Amino acid sequence: MKNLRLALAAVMGISLSSSYALAKEKRILNGNMTLTYLEVPGEVESLQELFSKGIFYGRFRFNSFLWDWKREYPGKTKDNWAVGVGGSMIYKTAYFKGLGATVGIYTSQNPWHMDPEDVKYVKAGKDTFSRYKVATTGHFGLTTVAQAYLEYKKNKTSFKAGRQIFESLLTKSNDTKMVPNTFEGYSLISRYFNKTTIKAAYFTKQKLRDHESFHDVLTFGKDLNQNGIIDTQAEKWANNDDSAVNKGLSYVNFQKANKDTTHHLIVGEVVNKSIPNLKWFLNYTAVPDVVALASGEAHLKVGLGDYSLIPGIRYIKQYDRGAKDIGRLGVAVANLKAKPDGYKDPYSVDSWLFAARVDLKPNSKKWWARVGYSKVADEADIIAPWRGFPTGGFTRAMAQYNWYANTKTWMVRGVVNLDKMGLISGLKASLRYAVQDFDDKKSGVQADSRVVHLDLLEKIKSIPGLYLKFRMGLVNGDDETYDINGKLKPDPSYKEFRFEINYLF
Repeated sequence: MKNLRLALAAVMGISLSSSYALAKEKRILNGNMTLTYLEVPGEVESLQELFSKGIFYGRFRFNSFLWDWKREYPGKTKDNWAVGVGGSMIYKTAYFKGLGATVGIYTSQNPWHMDPEDVKYVKAGKDTFSRYKVATTGHFGLTTVAQAYLEYKKNKTSFKAGRQIFESLLTKSNDTKMVPNTFEGYSLISRYFNKTTIKAAYFTKQKLRDHESFHDVLTFGKDLNQNGIIDTQAEKWANNDDSAVNKGLSYVNFQKANKDTTHHLIVGEVVNKSIPNLKWFLNYTAVPDVVALASGEAHLKVGLGDYSLIPGIRYIKQYDRGAKDIGRLGVAVANLKAKPDGYKDPYSVDSWLFAARVDLKPNSKKWWARVGYSKVADEADIIAPWRGFPTGGFTRAMAQYNWYANTKTWMVRGVVNLDKMGLISGLKASLRYAVQDFDDKKSGVQADSRVVHLDLLEKIKSIPGLYLKFRMGLVNGDDETYDINGKLKPDPSYKEFRFEINYLF
């Protein structure tokens, strides 16, 4: 109730200031919470104009989360909640002879929060603060320069150097909380060739959404004892602690295997639409000397009168490029939690994933529907801690990780634009239902579950730049699943609720 009162107060405050809202919006918020820039700086003729004709972009954000487990397991799970209030300020310079720059500062503050000793239980809301900061300093909230890059543009090609957002198959901003996931390094995006987009990147660091500073792109945890900090929990949150990280590929294990604890991320992607009604792309994402993933995807649009049928497929092949060196230590790198039970070869990450879907879309764009399926080989879990989800767009529902080995998932999804239907102004609704069939024998994999996921996104047309979003996830899990050792798996059932306010100015 306290969260709701604060949210309503924020909406009222924005409403009172609506008379100052820009007549023309500089950005719009997409359904996946990414931003489309409608107004961007142009080319100028002097260095002075480089800054005087730059543009500021502001964003106020409010996020609240409530997670209710069907059954709590003492010391492991606990009902949890979180609130984040903050936003961002981004400044883009104009371009002088193709050269420009961007800086983005983000903050998330926590006026209300759980006790510091309980932050380890926080699930979806953990990205409103830094767990590492709480564990080491006791302070909540985070403020970070998540974007800071130089850019050179010419011939429909952009080269960036510095901290940046980079959207590809397995690297995403995933900006659904308070701060986006960003990378540090170099990237190139070119649309020079007709109906073709080419992306390439070399990143030396990553900054997850709940971190103030940049860290390794792959290594889990860090041996903080060498730095005089003795805190086992903080050690787990010091490096790449993404929910989908491979915990076997840890700082300590890399050291034991005499391998480098510092890694780089290489990405290459080509998207092509040269053939009418066909979109295809190839992607290569790799951490040298550890793992590489090669992916292909294609979608074909078939006209059916007033409708279109769009079948699509995705295939990801994962190659072990050195993770097996840690496997030789007896570490089960095949499982993201490093648990060997149920894996044919737990010491290698060679694997693959296949996904397929069929969309039905009317020409009116008032709604669309999807049926999706995914299957992971009974070899190793897919490694992707860069916030681009291997099953995303096919079978993944909110807060779900269904790319464990030998996992099969079915999903049906429907999206309705109630605004275009003339029913409710500015409102879009999305409903998903997923059936996740995990491998019962694997101790490092959850029990089977069925997921209902509802999204409601409201654009307040009377206040330019104001968006409200409500999300609900209902998970009904199997509470009678035993692993290969005869041990009962935890019941994964829970209810989750999220409410968000975005105001762009």
